[in-house]
Amino acid sequence: MSVDFIARIIGMVVFFVGGIYLGTYLGRSAGEETVLWALVFGLVGALMGLVVTPFITTRPIRTFRKQASQLSVRTMVAGLVGLIVGLIIAALLAFPLSLLPQPFSQILPFLGAVLFGYLSVTLFVLRQNDIMNVFGQRFSAGSGGASAPAAQDNLSVLLDTSVIIDGRILDIARTGFIAGPMLVPSFVLNELQHIADSSDGLRRQRGRRGLDILNRLQKDPNISFRIVDLDVEGVRAVDDKLVILAKQLRSQVLTNDYNLNRVAELQGVGVLNINELANAVKAVFLPGEQMEVNVIQEGKESGQGVGYLDDGTMVVVEEGKEYIDKVIPVTVTKVLQTAAGRMIFARPDIGEYRERAVE
Repeated sequence: MSVDFIARIIGMVVFFVGGIYLGTYLGRSAGEETVLWALVFGLVGALMGLVVTPFITTRPIRTFRKQASQLSVRTMVAGLVGLIVGLIIAALLAFPLSLLPQPFSQILPFLGAVLFGYLSVTLFVLRQNDIMNVFGQRFSAGSGGASAPAAQDNLSVLLDTSVIIDGRILDIARTGFIAGPMLVPSFVLNELQHIADSSDGLRRQRGRRGLDILNRLQKDPNISFRIVDLDVEGVRAVDDKLVILAKQLRSQVLTNDYNLNRVAELQGVGVLNINELANAVKAVFLPGEQMEVNVIQEGKESGQGVGYLDDGTMVVVEEGKEYIDKVIPVTVTKVLQTAAGRMIFARPDIGEYRERAVE
């Protein structure tokens, strides 16, 4: 039995009784039979109570809980401090405003409390990061500067489903580049388990790979990792839950999902993208430098050959089609940085290749 159903029953009874009293009063005022009036208004009241009650009871409460669950502790503290400051300012202005002639002496103090309370809450919430940083710097200065680095070291990182399935997080965590603890919320674990139980063979394999990565992360004593029983009420999408939870915990999100990356950035959540990290640590080649590449296939353009470096960087070799399945020296002619990664264009060093062939 749901809460909405119970509220509808209670509202139906209350509105039915209220309708009877209203019908009786109106019937007496009209000088007619009160029983018929009471019955009609009672039935109308019962119908209204059955329909309207959730919209004035459970629905507003549910909406308030949903909005409150999406607010971070920092935002709530900033709003509370702003409300206190606004009410103090309104109290200081209440006395001179009460000396004004009627009706201003009664209306303006109340309007001042509402206006200054609203403006102060809005201002403190909008500038919450600056205000908290000021207090944090003063606190760290008073304690010898030890709290700020500690807070940064303890900055937690929330893992997304895609980055767990990807698997590279295990090697990255072992290098020690992620200083804070890595957290996996229960709803991410549930989604991973759902993928592992999928009827599709590929999805099932990916889900089991993700569960295996989590198991290895949990067993490694040198990695700060734990699964937390945290959820966000009123939100179904896992990505939305992850962003809201990151805002509440003041955490970063570790992912390689492009859409989640952009959504989190738009909402002011820090993002660590493994694909961007992989592109950043790839070897840098400048035009004119030489290297060796194994040409493995044809390119899109006529006569082109394509090879790959050890880090996965694509190398397009002009006039390299005739060297397929051969390792040849090439000279870099151009380097392009695209959204998919770095691409290198090169041309074969024919003279050096022929000298090697003769030897």
